[in-house]
Amino acid sequence: MQYLKTALEQDSEPRALLIALRRVVQARGIAKIAKTAGVERESLYRALSTRGNARLSTLTAVTKAVGLRLTVEAAR
Repeated sequence: MQYLKTALEQDSEPRALLIALRRVVQARGIAKIAKTAGVERESLYRALSTRGNARLSTLTAVTKAVGLRLTVEAAR
């Protein structure tokens, strides 16, 4: 999703990804995404907050629930 990519390009801090992903999740329905990802709704809110400290397993589950996947590529 271009929105997430742009957010990371503009701010490489981890919180930028969390906030951008939270906006995507909210747009698709946080309760629905939490259920699909197997994460409690309240835990998802906390994990995707500005002070969040989401585990990789949570990020993977959430991105999968919104139809995305995390990948790694070489830096330019």
